[in-house]
Amino acid sequence: MTDEPIYDFHTHSFLSDGALSPIELIRRVHIQGYGSIAITDHIGVGGIEQLLEALAADCAEAERYWDIRCLPGVELTHLPPEVIAPAAAQARRAGAAVVVVHGESVAEPVVEGTNRAAVTCPDVDILGHPGLITAEDVRLAREHGVYLELSAKRGHSLTNGHVARLAREHGATLIVNSDGHQPGDYLTRTTARNVVLGAGLPESALSELLQHTPRRLLQRIDQRCAGRPNAAKVA
Repeated sequence: MTDEPIYDFHTHSFLSDGALSPIELIRRVHIQGYGSIAITDHIGVGGIEQLLEALAADCAEAERYWDIRCLPGVELTHLPPEVIAPAAAQARRAGAAVVVVHGESVAEPVVEGTNRAAVTCPDVDILGHPGLITAEDVRLAREHGVYLELSAKRGHSLTNGHVARLAREHGATLIVNSDGHQPGDYLTRTTARNVVLGAGLPESALSELLQHTPRRLLQRIDQRCAGRPNAAKVA
């Protein structure tokens, strides 16, 4: 797996609380071995259109000159659970290629019910750092095709083993992301591998989680975005 591309669907630029501009973030991870990145800045319901317009512009220019797939997205963060579905739909209409919901991490005071709202929403791709997610919510994630994140970020990663165990028991799909905010946070091949193994998963799961699963998500994004003039270029 030493030459395989790195995939990461959860990162942040300085358009929310990251350290780098979108284009610098893309450039840095490109030379680090990324094959695809989603920039999913924190957002509520205000400013979704402006955020995605800015991200899409830099993603388009990066793809024009560099061999990397760049996807503008959002991370819906600390919203009342009742607002998640309409906010996700709003983000889709504004051109979000990837919608992440900031899950009930043990490291932050996320509103109870956020996980359930995310895993039952048709416009959500990924539930980020789900914390001590329940078995019922894991089953709902499987039924609705929502990916459950194994996070490389300190604090959020404390419950990776719990998330991985329940996902394997109930057939939900896991995905590895950095939740990177600054240089040093973003995935390397070694870091991604360690996230998988550190969650208690076997080495036999590495290719599935780090290559096949991300590619299937990209295919889903391609299919959803086909024919949408305001959507990200993902092909």
